[in-house]
Amino acid sequence: MTEVTGFRTLKAMKQKSFTPRGVIPPVITPLTDNEQVNNPALRKLLDFLVSEGVHGVFPVGTTGEFYALTEFEYQSILETTVDQIRGRVPVYAGVNHITTRGAINLVRIAQASHVDALSVLTPMFISPSQDDLYEHYVRIAAETDLPIILYNNKPKTGVDIKPETAARLANIENIIGIKDSTGDLTNTEEYIRLTQGQDFHVLMGRDTLIYASLCYGAAGAIAACANIAPRLCADIYNHFIAGDHEQARALQYKIAPLRIAFTIGTFPAVIKAGLSLLGLDAGPCYAPIRSLEKDEIEKLRTIMHSSGLI
Repeated sequence: MTEVTGFRTLKAMKQKSFTPRGVIPPVITPLTDNEQVNNPALRKLLDFLVSEGVHGVFPVGTTGEFYALTEFEYQSILETTVDQIRGRVPVYAGVNHITTRGAINLVRIAQASHVDALSVLTPMFISPSQDDLYEHYVRIAAETDLPIILYNNKPKTGVDIKPETAARLANIENIIGIKDSTGDLTNTEEYIRLTQGQDFHVLMGRDTLIYASLCYGAAGAIAACANIAPRLCADIYNHFIAGDHEQARALQYKIAPLRIAFTIGTFPAVIKAGLSLLGLDAGPCYAPIRSLEKDEIEKLRTIMHSSGLI
């Protein structure tokens, strides 16, 4: 396949620079009891996250239940997020669709909402080849000047962005990184190894591997646990950057039981329950995902207490 080499897509000619870094929570979508987006609760959550030191926010991703949102709700969440954040940290918008044209439509909505960057999940349900994925991302990148972070969540989508494909896409002007939620640290390492020396940044998507990925050279993490434990997660990165590996590793151990506890319920029910235990209004998940039962909440409460979160 012929690589894209036009003026607009040569990484060497890139004029704007955006560097993803640190710990970025993929923000849940707070809902009312009748499954309407609760924008006032979203504003409070965003302020909580920023006050606790996160390095960015990432609405309408997997954790934000993107699959259940209408285009109106999608736009409303992004506009509310940008308005509430007020430039304090970057806003990364999830762009997730089965088709290329559907993704491009969401890109245009996100760009009009004035977000800072895009996180573009692979298609799901279908089984695209690596060449299909390459063309998919090239076409999306050509539709926007915003920086794009590829998103590999093979456990959820069944679709994998191979390291070699990521390295090809790293040559595209505004494709600046990838989020790796495979849970395969060798895969993460290969993303980093094959893109050395390029303006391309790897973000860990598995909360139990934040410290390990930083040791390999990752730029940070998009960590679901950071909804509930933003300071703890952010400080894994902060201590690592400061050279205090012992403390960074200790905090990684501390967050591990919370991430493992996500299996108590169907994702992202545990995150919403955890926020409720902190006194933040998260509401239910979209049906058919049920809220936790009382005994499940007590299990979660015990874990959060042992981690010093409540």
